[in-house]
Amino acid sequence: MSLASPPATIPAFDYRAQLGDLREEVLAAITRVLDSGTLILGPEVSAFEQNFARFLAVAGEAVGVGNGTDAIAIALRALGIGPGDEVITVANTAIPTVSAIRMVGARPVFCDVDADTLLMDLEQLTERVTPLTRAIVPVHLYGNAVDMTRLCQLAAERGLAVVEDCAQACGTTSRGQMVGTYGDVGCFSFYPTKNLGAYGDGGLCFTRRPELAQAIRQIRAYGCHDRYVAARDGVNSRLDELQAAVLNVKLRYLPKWLAQRRRIAKAYEAQLDPAIKRPRSGEAALHSYHLFVIECLRRDELARALSNEKIGYGMHYPTPIHLMPAYAQPGFARGSLPRTEKAASRVISLPCYPELTEEAISRVSTIVNDAS
Repeated sequence: MSLASPPATIPAFDYRAQLGDLREEVLAAITRVLDSGTLILGPEVSAFEQNFARFLAVAGEAVGVGNGTDAIAIALRALGIGPGDEVITVANTAIPTVSAIRMVGARPVFCDVDADTLLMDLEQLTERVTPLTRAIVPVHLYGNAVDMTRLCQLAAERGLAVVEDCAQACGTTSRGQMVGTYGDVGCFSFYPTKNLGAYGDGGLCFTRRPELAQAIRQIRAYGCHDRYVAARDGVNSRLDELQAAVLNVKLRYLPKWLAQRRRIAKAYEAQLDPAIKRPRSGEAALHSYHLFVIECLRRDELARALSNEKIGYGMHYPTPIHLMPAYAQPGFARGSLPRTEKAASRVISLPCYPELTEEAISRVSTIVNDAS
């Protein structure tokens, strides 16, 4: 009979490990809000908007909203995009990217991805443009970065708006500039698993255009330009004071956490078999490694091996959106996006968060090498 201890659990994500170091600061921030008498659109939201804009290091305005999905939908609304318009994006993303496009009544048009980076194929992008196209929503997948210099040039040549989906890429740079600062609007999610995560939902839009910032502020609060008068159609999507207070605490630690994510990725790169394919970083991108993803031909076997050792994992994403019943549309049947579909059958995400230990990385790497 073996007297060895059972293997320790290595979760795919666990906010509690991070909370241990921040608990006193977080509780103090929450208490400050509860004692303030202001719970909605107060000083914590204003401070976070200013702090986050400074973090992005480009002149512009940040506007807190309810979540990352709303951030994209509100950005599209502010740009005047709606029924009858087409918006080009990718299908190997989270459902919210496409849900947001449909929320404003526009039609999502899917572009295939580059086989090496799994980011939007900018060569095919130009082929997807029609007279109905109004905007492009590039997705900075996994913490990687689309080549925004080139994409914005292509968009400008065709008179198209650019709304960046930065949900997985807070802290990622492209050519030394933060993603989310290139397009007309950059959209961020603060869902708990993100590089900068709240303890609930939260989102933000960033823009360098003052008129768009004003429109976004109005749309997030019923379209009002003062408390009782709506200047435009709007919604209820406000980052609340409690989450903003938490984010103000956590934002101070984000540069350290980003460095730790990159350290973890470097350790994986050193320990994983070189034959195991990983998505390549985008052109001139500094990856933030929201996720560390590999492509595995025997993914189901690897998933079982990880589960047997009580190691968490994810699949981002096993079903491309164009093959989901809710988003099926003419022209995008199975086989229409071959590189997207191939990747979807292979990708698996390994544990990757700042608190992950060297021992855990080594253990995960050994299991992956043996099972791949």
